[in-house]
Amino acid sequence: MKSLPREFYYSNTLQLAKNLLGMKIVRVSNDKILSGIISETEAYRASDDPASHAYKKMSNRNKPMFGEVGFAYVYFTYGMHFCFNVVGRSKNYKAGAVLIRSIIPVDGIDQMIKNRKINDLKNISNGPAKLTQALKISKEDNGVDLVNNSKLFITNGVTPEKITSSPRIGISVATEKKWNFKMIC
Repeated sequence: MKSLPREFYYSNTLQLAKNLLGMKIVRVSNDKILSGIISETEAYRASDDPASHAYKKMSNRNKPMFGEVGFAYVYFTYGMHFCFNVVGRSKNYKAGAVLIRSIIPVDGIDQMIKNRKINDLKNISNGPAKLTQALKISKEDNGVDLVNNSKLFITNGVTPEKITSSPRIGISVATEKKWNFKMIC
């Protein structure tokens, strides 16, 4: 499996959020391959997006959003969960990232169940914190180069039949923006 090229991530963040749907996240953990098809994303930009971590200015937390595209931005939220984002944007913006909200498990499902400590297949990775637990993504993965890494990367997957958009989830500002995208197979 070959990772997506850096050029893939040089895209309008909204378009990138759609383009990531159907792609496959691959995580190699303890010599086991864990993977899943990206089924839900959310776009977050810079100064035009008050819901974005990059809205005001660069900080230690959001620094990856301002860096090179094709890197991971992993942050801790609610004092207990990690969220995995992919840095990507066009040259028109100083910052941008796509939150990966959900994946459809493909490889290593038994290990994902163990990682999540559940038996319900439907709930393995159908939320941003669930997928980071299933794939063992943590703060150590913040800033990982998804293009040149053999332990965490994104590769080609499937082509969505249809993509829907709706307001982003769990935010209190910029709720009118329909920047949550889901694929329908």
